[in-house]
Amino acid sequence: PCWGVRGRAGCPGLSQRRHRHRLPPQPRHGGQRSACARTAASVCSGMAAPTMAERKACWGARDEFWQCLDSHGEDAAKCEKLRRAFESRCPQQWVKHFDKRRDFLKYKKKLETEGYSPPEAAGKS
Repeated sequence: PCWGVRGRAGCPGLSQRRHRHRLPPQPRHGGQRSACARTAASVCSGMAAPTMAERKACWGARDEFWQCLDSHGEDAAKCEKLRRAFESRCPQQWVKHFDKRRDFLKYKKKLETEGYSPPEAAGKS
């Protein structure tokens, strides 16, 4: 059925929309597809999964950086060199994830030690 299309009988206009949005045909390279066409798009765009050695190097750099932050009271300036090493050894998405995770773990620890107290302005208008 043609849901959301006026005059369901025969779905008027549907074939025109399909043709308008059709992708152009892919160029042929002598019967061979390009390297990017043969492999996953993530590999061609530089998003290949890290090897075990790369993952371990990333986690080690993250742990060293976090340890530095813990020992220097969150003074990021003293840990800048380790931060750069962490960013260079880990995929960008992992760095974002680990940064958010560290913030969450700090927040969780604070809740566990201090308990929850709602903000003063909450509910007042």
